[in-house]
Amino acid sequence: MADEKPKSLGVWPTVKPFVNGGASGMLATCVIQPIDMIKVRIQLGQGSAGEVTRNMLKNDGVGAFYKGLSAGLLRQATYTTARLGSFRILTSKAIEANDGKPLPLYQKALCGLTAGAIGASVGSPADLALIRMQADATLPLAQRRHYTNAFHALYRITADEGVLALWKGAGPTVVRAMALNMGMLASYDQSVEFFKDSLGCGEAATIVGASSISGFFAAACSLPFDYVKTQIQKMQPDAAGKYPYTGSLDCAMKTLKAGGPFKFYTGFPVYCVRIAPHVMMTWIFLNQIQKFEKTVGL
Repeated sequence: MADEKPKSLGVWPTVKPFVNGGASGMLATCVIQPIDMIKVRIQLGQGSAGEVTRNMLKNDGVGAFYKGLSAGLLRQATYTTARLGSFRILTSKAIEANDGKPLPLYQKALCGLTAGAIGASVGSPADLALIRMQADATLPLAQRRHYTNAFHALYRITADEGVLALWKGAGPTVVRAMALNMGMLASYDQSVEFFKDSLGCGEAATIVGASSISGFFAAACSLPFDYVKTQIQKMQPDAAGKYPYTGSLDCAMKTLKAGGPFKFYTGFPVYCVRIAPHVMMTWIFLNQIQKFEKTVGL
């Protein structure tokens, strides 16, 4: 009878990695949102991290740092739920196919690439809403969209531009997510093994160290794609109705021509500072959620 108890949970074992992933991502976002807001303003050319912070506090107050939080939470509820859940399902299936043996690094990287693509496809509408809400205050008053929350933004985008507009910039979003997850997941397991086996670190030190390393590689791999994605999603037509870029490749080539390769790494310190703690806190929250589930028998 005891062996049959888990079966009574029904679909919970299947949805559990998705629920856990989404919850941990949303909790991490609540902490990281102010840094993310500063990163977007830097990419939009509003100055250094210090200048952006001072201007935001002076002009809009503390609430400006949480502009677009509803969209950020919606993005985690879709994107992170899908990517972490998919990654756990994919790795479990791969381990089964590998006769229960640990996966080599390249297979984990492939699972991360696939999970990132799935998550980004699901979360692209929320990501578009988040970018637009964060960039709205930087536009001239006549061009501001005045979205009140994430769902209002999604409704307005659908009503004004059509349903397919929700996936504007989805191409670079998916590519960025694939690069980020490959960098994050491929380096994380290796770092955990290094800190645990080679250095003999405890659980807390291992999580902090491995998450910081994986966060750095996630940032380094994904920032160029993030920069292009941001430029595509926030662009507006000129008086003649023409957009500054025809697509992601056009944006990348014009950026490269105008500012060189380092232009893609605009705001890298802030971006890295945002990515690494988010990765770290996501793992910490996920670990705590899993411990809690064990104590209540889930």
